[in-house]
Amino acid sequence: MKIPKMIKRHCPYCKKHHEHKVVQSKRRARNATRPMSFGSTHRVQDRGERRGAGNLGKYSKPTKPKMIGKKMTKKTDFRYECQECHKQHAQSKGIRAKKVEII
Repeated sequence: MKIPKMIKRHCPYCKKHHEHKVVQSKRRARNATRPMSFGSTHRVQDRGERRGAGNLGKYSKPTKPKMIGKKMTKKTDFRYECQECHKQHAQSKGIRAKKVEII
């Protein structure tokens, strides 16, 4: 997937269409949450919302086999920087692509 360095987009801060510089950002993994955050895996396990937490016989066992391995593609995560106000905003939703090239 090839994407140009500069794209004319709507800026939510200026509320007008301007040139935007495209910057690719790396997506954070689900397990990369901060350890003290509410949704961290350690705290979720403490609240008992995660399977396999505690000795509950058959109830602590997973019911279906997990999907093994990595996905072939990753979702894109672009940031757009307005050339007028120099504020950045993120892409609303990513597109699956194996290789991303900013030209």
